[in-house]
Amino acid sequence: MGTTVLSLRIDGELLERLRQHAAKRGMSVQDYVVRTLIRDDFDQRFQTAVEETERFYGVR
Repeated sequence: MGTTVLSLRIDGELLERLRQHAAKRGMSVQDYVVRTLIRDDFDQRFQTAVEETERFYGVR
């Protein structure tokens, strides 16, 4: 799996908040953002899997 560069523009206030959150965890802003995106993606995929399983077994 390769990597790709994603560039985004955010305001100074948001960047400062990201820096603070990252610093609390001893991480760079880049690492913090990437881990947050990965976690969110996992949460969405997990929720979808749960919903599909419930539909399969007729729980809902």
